[in-house]
Amino acid sequence: MQKIKKGDTVRVIAGKDKDKEGKVISVDVKNNRVLVEGINMLTKHTKPSMQNQNGGIVHQEGPIDISNVMYVHKGQTTRVGFKLEGDKKVRVAKRTGDVID
Repeated sequence: MQKIKKGDTVRVIAGKDKDKEGKVISVDVKNNRVLVEGINMLTKHTKPSMQNQNGGIVHQEGPIDISNVMYVHKGQTTRVGFKLEGDKKVRVAKRTGDVID
């Protein structure tokens, strides 16, 4: 089970986009990387194709390491832990002790 999932709000804690917040678009479990909305923007030069008739310069998010982002719970960054609730394993915010999902 992953500590950070698609749709979570995270804050960047290291790198050029430090202290920026965004929503997680996707998580690459194999390489421990995440795509965050508006973070680590890359410039890609594309050729004209059927989807993009004109081609040109496209700005898109680049992956960043999962260790460089921190989960945001009620406006504060927190570490994420796990707890068994009955027979279900749930994510818990370490700072407050609240169940996340």
